This record gives sequence, C-alpha cells and structure tokens, in this order.
Amino acid sequence: MRFTSHRDVARAFERALRRARVPMAYSQGFNPHPKISWLGAAPTGVASEAEYVEIQLVEVVEPADLVATLDGAMPAGLDVLEAVVAVGGDSLADRLEASCWRIELSGVPAADLRDAAERTLAAPAVDVERLTKHGMRTIDVRAAMVSATVHDEAHASDPPPPGVPCGILDVVVRQTTPVVRPDDVLSALRVVAALEPPVPAKATRMAQGRLDDSGGLSDPLAPDRAVHPAG
Repeated sequence: MRFTSHRDVARAFERALRRARVPMAYSQGFNPHPKISWLGAAPTGVASEAEYVEIQLVEVVEPADLVATLDGAMPAGLDVLEAVVAVGGDSLADRLEASCWRIELSGVPAADLRDAAERTLAAPAVDVERLTKHGMRTIDVRAAMVSATVHDEAHASDPPPPGVPCGILDVVVRQTTPVVRPDDVLSALRVVAALEPPVPAKATRMAQGRLDDSGGLSDPLAPDRAVHPAG
C-alpha cells in the first residue's frame, strides 16, 4: 500500500463513500463533486497510520456508525480508524502543525544512525536538493526538524534477519512549505554524516498534530490526549 499514490487513495475513499451510501454533500455546477478535503497527505512510497480527511454530509450520522460502515467498504490495506464531528474554533488544517515519522534503515547500526542524527540536529542549517515539477529546489531540512530519537532493531516493524542491524529513527518535523519528507531527512543525514543505507529505508507516518511545549505531538481531534511524545 505504501506505493499507492495519494490520488489512488482518494479515489478509493470516494468509491467507498458511494458503496457505503454515506449522505455526502456535493459541490454545485455542471460537474458536482463530493465535498472531501484531505490534509497533509503522505507522499508516495511511505506508509501512514495518521491521515486526516474532512467530509461534509447533508444528514447527521453517528460517528461510530460511519466508521463501521465506511471501513467495511474500504479495500484491504486502507482502514478507517476514527471519526468525530467537526466543532468550531481552529480548523483541522491549523491543528496539523507537525508530523512524526518512523524511518527504519536495515543494515545501519543504531549507533551510526544516532551519531548522524545528533550531528544533524547540532548543525545550524542543512540544505538538501529535491527535484520538483518546477525544477531543482533547495530545502533547509534542519529548520523543520523538531527532534530525532534513535532505536535499535528491537523496535522494527519487521525484524531483520539475525545479525543484520536496523537503526530506527523517530523524527518530528514541522509542517513547512515545502513539506520536509522522510527522503529529505535521509538526504540531510547523508550531507552531514555521509550516512548511506545499503537498502532503501522504510518510512511510516505515526502521528500528525499540534506541537506541545516539549516538542511532542497531541491528537488534533482531542488536544488534551497526547499520541506521540518527542524523544
């Protein structure tokens, strides 16, 4: 599923809404579309356990019933975890201030990864280049990094073969423009410490939310409930 584009995920979600007969509100005009708004969609090539989408309905629906019905209509690998009713105050987009990514690097010892992460955080700026549709762009990755914590292979989602190290990096990055992605963080580690993983890294977004005073994230749907502390 990590190699499914956001466009394909959005299309699957819209089809599931129709299959589940969710009473959607539609835009006006010659080509009406259901009122769906995605926020901070994950890039292709990564997994995510924390994607948020707003939908507008024309009837009141119990959130728990919506989760059960809609999740049952989704394809395997795409799961609806929670639904809440939007309330006044800050928009959901304003509540998504940062993301926490877990990046697993098979073949990289945790000690080497920790050294690279510490050197990156100690740098005043770390510029990397990314090829965009508008050409090559320079991004200061360090400016977006809030924290970086390293674990060993005991925390891996898929345990590596015996004798193969696997450093795991939990990094919290601010929602900047342009957005700093996991591959940008890996590019920064390469620039600062010449860290070159022997195989492609596996990245998963673990949380999105507001930054608290300690640099951790709080659930944007329930600000008083922390979901992923920094460090």
